[in-house]
Amino acid sequence: MIRVLAIDDEPLALQKLANYIGKVPFLELAAQCQSAAQAQQYMEHDTVDAIFCDINMPDLNGMEFVKTLAVPPLIVFTTAYAEYAVEGFRVNAVDYLLKPYGMQDFQRAALRLRERLGQHSDERLKGGAQPVGSQPVGLSDDDTLFLKTDYRIVKVGISDIRYVEAMSEYLKVYLKSQTKPIVTLLSMKKMEERLPAGFMRIHRSYIINLGEIQEVNKNRVIMDEDTYLPIGDNYKEAFQQYIDTKFLGK
Repeated sequence: MIRVLAIDDEPLALQKLANYIGKVPFLELAAQCQSAAQAQQYMEHDTVDAIFCDINMPDLNGMEFVKTLAVPPLIVFTTAYAEYAVEGFRVNAVDYLLKPYGMQDFQRAALRLRERLGQHSDERLKGGAQPVGSQPVGLSDDDTLFLKTDYRIVKVGISDIRYVEAMSEYLKVYLKSQTKPIVTLLSMKKMEERLPAGFMRIHRSYIINLGEIQEVNKNRVIMDEDTYLPIGDNYKEAFQQYIDTKFLGK
């Protein structure tokens, strides 16, 4: 079992988080806290394997709270603001859940926690068999999505995604494993919510796998010798902050 601490200053959000934790067989809710100060008191006399923590809280926010921990457990942030994902990189968060998140998103984060802790048992999440196309994201350890393209529903490994391009109401999903992109009827916002930490939106038309970047040249991200993606003005600051966390040099 993975012992977890739930932190959120909004009572309804905290109750929802506790309910989701209770639905995952390998998670155990150790305690609920409505403030970072309350969580600090709890951590002084007890330990947990992981923390689900809201970021935007009064007095001491979730990000600052985590930075106060000498030996922090694994962290999953919950937030209504996507820009906090960059800060999540700095404290090595396992995942972040963008509010309002659902059970599918929560399951994805729970499985990432289990994977990080190395608890690869045969234990499965509760719930009956799901038909293809309605299976929640994150129900398998390999982190997959199901996308509808033409008249088929195809399984896509999240780690196989290189980048996503928006085209009006459709998305082109470019994969490492094939040269032809998958074209699916889906909004950019929905895809952005589904993809975990490790992906970043750099333009209104592009989401990239940060691990696939080969070079950053002025206002472009170079994915390979034939793929140059623009960095939009509204995304420059967040992207630069990410680069700064990885940059070595003067």
